[in-house]
Amino acid sequence: MTDATWTPPKVWSWDKASGGRFANVNRPVSGATHDKVLPVGNHPLQLHSLGTPNGQKVTIMLEELLAAGHAGAEYDAWYIDILAGDQFSSGYVAINPNSKIPALVDRSGAEPVRVFESGAILLYLAEKFDAFLPRPAAERAEAYSWLMWQMGTAPFIGGGFGHFYAYAPEKWEYPINRYAMETKRIFDVADKRLAESRFLAGDSFTIADMAAFPWLRVLHAGEVYNDAATFLAMHEYTHVGRWVAEISSRPAVQRGLLVNREEGLKERHNASDFELLAAD
Repeated sequence: MTDATWTPPKVWSWDKASGGRFANVNRPVSGATHDKVLPVGNHPLQLHSLGTPNGQKVTIMLEELLAAGHAGAEYDAWYIDILAGDQFSSGYVAINPNSKIPALVDRSGAEPVRVFESGAILLYLAEKFDAFLPRPAAERAEAYSWLMWQMGTAPFIGGGFGHFYAYAPEKWEYPINRYAMETKRIFDVADKRLAESRFLAGDSFTIADMAAFPWLRVLHAGEVYNDAATFLAMHEYTHVGRWVAEISSRPAVQRGLLVNREEGLKERHNASDFELLAAD
């Protein structure tokens, strides 16, 4: 199959009609589209997010901190509906000028501290609570490296493969092949690492695992992008599967995966919210 060629214009211009499923939320400029004040709960940490893999990184971290006894990690999680454009409100843009999820506000000090980008939030919380980040320099460097590896690879899986395989208005052979190849390479990197190591950074569960797990899990389990798990032969990555299963068995991880989801806890304000969800 040969894709039809397209000749780019001399100067690109935005055609909203060509944006497909996400035409209402993708645009070539930044900034607020409407005024809205963000809600504030009772806990020191205020998370504004959505239960996508990037959002789940942070809720997993927060639930793991609480499970480890860090009472100061109590948090309110507020739902950001990206398809409705919540991320373009004036309040949200003030804490994340990039208008992506997640964003965190730490109100435990004299002045609120904003943190945006999921990797930055994981690092901030790990340093704040001295948890899930090894102290020895070599081990810490390994955790940093795998964290940044995940941050760099996620766009190839989601915005690359996922978009062209599942969401683009038309199926095009070249971009699907390009990003399928890169996604399989990413899984191969992880699989080979996990063949020699229990977790990505070594023997301990760290923020590197929290970052990579939500992305690798959903694709390995066949929960996203239609039949992508079959198309990409996810069964080949047995060491990733072992790692996914082990992390999935952690109760704090299970709780973190439920937060800011329509079918889970759309908002989370207290630990007892999970009990109410189970009762329903």
